[in-house]
Amino acid sequence: MKILIFGRKTEELSQKLQENATIELTIELAATAQSIYKQYDLIIDLDFDESPRHIYRYANLDGQVVIVAAVKQSLLEAITNAQQKVHCHLIGLNALPTFIQRPLWEMSLLKPEDEKIIQPILNSLGIDYQLVEDRVGMVTPRIISMIINEAHFTLQEGTATVADIDLAMKLGTNYPYGPFEWMEKIGVEHVYEVLEAVYQDTHNERYRVAPLLKRKYLSREIT
Repeated sequence: MKILIFGRKTEELSQKLQENATIELTIELAATAQSIYKQYDLIIDLDFDESPRHIYRYANLDGQVVIVAAVKQSLLEAITNAQQKVHCHLIGLNALPTFIQRPLWEMSLLKPEDEKIIQPILNSLGIDYQLVEDRVGMVTPRIISMIINEAHFTLQEGTATVADIDLAMKLGTNYPYGPFEWMEKIGVEHVYEVLEAVYQDTHNERYRVAPLLKRKYLSREIT
């Protein structure tokens, strides 16, 4: 199988695929010229969340499988905003930091019938997956970002310290990391942008970003 991967964390993803695959792989880690995209069996775009206009690269790849990082937007939203009809099999992936190396990938479909296309490919790569609805935030990123957000509300109210909150969550819920530890691993920019995207999508107050978290997000540009 010939795979093209480009974007952030390409080496991490490449290593996972090569470790798990039961078939011979040829993996290229570059944004190869669009004119030769059709020679690949699978294209994985880890930059799609930040660059949804990449949809124009894939729209006319008739019948090809394209997996894109799609947490901060839905697949349907991306193609609607681009006003572009898509002929490829477009699959969403939760590719936020810390999630690529997990044993179970969280994925979404633009069309339900695409599962029969992607399933044998993922099986041959040794990838277990769970399909979720094509919605902004998917499921796990939405939940974890909400936990991190609530931890910031608790901190700014002076209820507990960062260390106390992290320890309490690990001991009380058996989470692998406390909320602040998790944010460090995922990145404050991703947490903030997921929450903001879900809030704009739902207008539900529970997704409104805590002032302290927003300040951390904005201040990263000047530190």
